[in-house]
Amino acid sequence: MEKLPKLIAVVGTNASGKSGLGVSLAERFGGEVISADSRQVFRGLDLGSGKIAPEETRGVPHHLIDVCDPGEFFSMHDFQRLAYDAIDRVLGRGRLPFMVGGTGLYVASVTEGYVMSDNPPDLAYRAHLETFSTPELYDMLTKAVPDTDVERNNRNRVMRLLEKLHAGDDHVPRSRPRYDCLKLGVTWDRETLRARIDERLERRLGQGMVEEVRGLLDAGVSAEFLYKLGLEYRFISRYLLGDIPRYEDMVEQLGTAIKQFAKRQMTWFRRDPDIHWLDMTGDPVEEAVRLIEGFLGKN
Repeated sequence: MEKLPKLIAVVGTNASGKSGLGVSLAERFGGEVISADSRQVFRGLDLGSGKIAPEETRGVPHHLIDVCDPGEFFSMHDFQRLAYDAIDRVLGRGRLPFMVGGTGLYVASVTEGYVMSDNPPDLAYRAHLETFSTPELYDMLTKAVPDTDVERNNRNRVMRLLEKLHAGDDHVPRSRPRYDCLKLGVTWDRETLRARIDERLERRLGQGMVEEVRGLLDAGVSAEFLYKLGLEYRFISRYLLGDIPRYEDMVEQLGTAIKQFAKRQMTWFRRDPDIHWLDMTGDPVEEAVRLIEGFLGKN
């Protein structure tokens, strides 16, 4: 049986501390980080996406951050292709790759090795789909695939599946793993996580998150694109454009939306029985180190 190269995945919810843990582990094992976040691939989306600051990386190389401009189309297929390339380059340098992030589908596309079509996108059909609301798109998908488990508000994912069906592709991903993967999960109990989300939101607003979104709008990034990004970019854009008149209401609605999103993230990750959930109330770094050492030592 072919021996696959090893990959460590650190996954979890918003505000769980997975980025910091990934850096600590990469430092310990001479590794490099591959970000698995659907918003951090865009340049200029820093505070709103929770992008790790340069000083927080502590010199650990990070990949798949700032790889395209806001407004450009970027798909799971694009992510998988770039992630494979980055991981293989890290391995080629004799270093250990750590995939760190909370976009479950992006993580799974690499750890499970989804086999995806190389058919070029049908831009005319994509433009046609853009004329429908997200609920209408989801209704179209469920009529074609009644048992779909895609989250109904994930517009980009719903559209991609409709495009695949239109192209005649099987909507069920086939898998051909390229790596032997250890998956580590990071989260907290409900009340602690809610408090961490509130604290991080307050801190990022204080650091200038509203000004970041204002700058994107002033630079010509469309409100439609920012709405599609969800969470911080959607609610702050709506506030800046007058759809949410009061700042306090925007912050309250945004905090609620982030907590709901974190719950959906956990629902996704909990489906994977191979994720080892770290005890964050103990010493998660040392627990992870023991697991990684055992994983690297096995045949």
